[in-house]
Amino acid sequence: MRFHKNPKNWFVKSGQPLTEMDKKILYWQSKGCLVPERKLIKTPEQIEGIRKAGKLNTAVLDLVAEKIREGMSTLEIDQLVYDFTTKNGGIPAPLNYEGFPKSCCTSLNEVVCHGIPCEEEVLEEGDIINVDCTTILDGYYADASRMFIIGETSPECEKLVRVAKECLEIGAEACKPYTFVGDSAAAITKHAHKNGYTVVRDLCGHGVGCEFHEDPEMFHHGKKGEGMLLVPGMVFTIEPMINMGTYEVFVDSEDDWTVVTEDEMPSAQWEHTFLMTEEGLEILTY
Repeated sequence: MRFHKNPKNWFVKSGQPLTEMDKKILYWQSKGCLVPERKLIKTPEQIEGIRKAGKLNTAVLDLVAEKIREGMSTLEIDQLVYDFTTKNGGIPAPLNYEGFPKSCCTSLNEVVCHGIPCEEEVLEEGDIINVDCTTILDGYYADASRMFIIGETSPECEKLVRVAKECLEIGAEACKPYTFVGDSAAAITKHAHKNGYTVVRDLCGHGVGCEFHEDPEMFHHGKKGEGMLLVPGMVFTIEPMINMGTYEVFVDSEDDWTVVTEDEMPSAQWEHTFLMTEEGLEILTY
């Protein structure tokens, strides 16, 4: 993920009257804030396409929720995702994306994200696992992930999974029209720290919809007022990665994808794709 250093200019065509949104964005731009480009404001047609992709992506994760079990390999999960997605006219976005070899990410226990499904990785009682799916339908993208507990796990891991979901919900609640990415990040950080956890800083959420990864970069650790201004029509993910131990992570050198906690303590993550409206966020992958 890259971070932009300079604000983009919000432009208004000569002779075109200013809308209320134009006025608000130009005000914040005049203050030196990072504001979105016009291409990040989705049209009604684009929103409808993303919404349809979101429904398919949700159905994929619903199927995983129905089938996941002890003794199942993560490769079997991947095959479920591929078969269901393609049968229903979609494309699994992760497959062959920058060399990623599978149709979804399966991140087990101390794996933070980008875990690669394989036949040798078999689910056991007490495991916690994140399954992350992104679906392309008719050229539009939707992205979400869920945590699953295999059988019964420890109270410590059960709490981690619960608090990670709460962090997503609290971060989404903090996103209002004409607030900043950092407002959501601050709320997530506060809740994680209150529960004794840390927030991964090296990875973040992202804009999505017309491409797999777009602006803005939705970081989950930060302070109010930081990051890009969020305005109606923007579509993005919130996906906080919450660690039981240190926030520091490393990438497995064997595959250059799998992100693991530095202290190899458990991590949990939930994710949705959201549309910013005049009233607040609407979940497109619910």
